[in-house]
Amino acid sequence: MDCSGQVVKNNKIISRIKREPYLIINTVFVLIIAGVLVYSLIFSPDEGEYPVACVHEQLTGEPCVSCGLSHSFSLIMRGRFEEALAWNVHGIRIFLFFAAQLLMRILFSLFFLLSPRISKFMMTVDIALSIGFVLYSFWPFLAYIF
Repeated sequence: MDCSGQVVKNNKIISRIKREPYLIINTVFVLIIAGVLVYSLIFSPDEGEYPVACVHEQLTGEPCVSCGLSHSFSLIMRGRFEEALAWNVHGIRIFLFFAAQLLMRILFSLFFLLSPRISKFMMTVDIALSIGFVLYSFWPFLAYIF
């Protein structure tokens, strides 16, 4: 394939990404999750200078179920798992959710682009897996709210 053929193929893929809501949503999720991971790398767990404070703890003086998640994520990104659990017992579970979703968004988008005939089936599988991951990962938070 010559260079102009590759450019045409790339333009078709880019055009499809721009017009397919599924791919747009996956791209947005990848950017958000990547942002969370970068945030976790930027802020040192040793200095504790996180720009986002827990509003619940500020208002009530009591920690909530999500207190320490930023600290926990920063420690996980540095491989300090025991310390991460000490900051938030659900930190590793939530971190794994984000890591799995990042991988799923990328893989399902690639499959969607490469196999358009099975795209509806793949979206159904994606939704079912994602709902399962959300329920498993965030169950302690849902139980806390209700």
